[in-house]
Amino acid sequence: MPIHAPRLAPRTVKSVVARMRALGAALPPGDGVAVFNRVYLSVTEEVGRRLTTGYFQDPAATEELDVRFAGRYLEAVDAAVAGRRPPACWRPLFQLRRHPGVRPVQFALAGINAHIGHDLALALLDTCRARALEPTALEGDFDRIGTVLTGLEERIREDLMPGPDVLDVADPLTHLVGSWSLDAARDAAWATFRTLWGLRGLPELTEEFVARVDASVGLVGRFLLTPLPSG
Repeated sequence: MPIHAPRLAPRTVKSVVARMRALGAALPPGDGVAVFNRVYLSVTEEVGRRLTTGYFQDPAATEELDVRFAGRYLEAVDAAVAGRRPPACWRPLFQLRRHPGVRPVQFALAGINAHIGHDLALALLDTCRARALEPTALEGDFDRIGTVLTGLEERIREDLMPGPDVLDVADPLTHLVGSWSLDAARDAAWATFRTLWGLRGLPELTEEFVARVDASVGLVGRFLLTPLPSG
């Protein structure tokens, strides 16, 4: 993989977009990380456009959340490049990224599962701590980001799923994709964040809880990447 060293953490959505574009340009299109990166890039670009339109109640806090969120994905990429173990939630994607029996939509969903299921709660927590905010201060814009994300599943289906003449209710991919919900993952991420907020000041419990969330999200990711027959 032609990416060599960890980079400095991005500080703006613009710099996040630049990193994602560079990553996408360096990877083969069929690589599982590249598939997820394309989907995530399009969402990040849309959030960036809305930061200057009055869509968000607190654009500065929203940008910080978006940058901290993306930074965790980019840290996982850097870890894999350096031969280190990324968080458990990301390992299935990096391990199976070139498996011929895994479809593109599975790569996309596995990445989204890792990022929302594990990284989002931690990014929310870090943003609240850094800006001395209560969780309620982020809730409205969290929901507004959710509205942007509602187009994510549609985009995945349009771009990555086979057409209706190929895919039917008997296809295992139909059942696999239908088993995972973006809305449910976001709800779980918010609940995880609120739990972590309640555990602040209890570092040992926090560490144990985060490790368990990481492992459980990784198990779901491994399920989403189950190799399927090609025909």
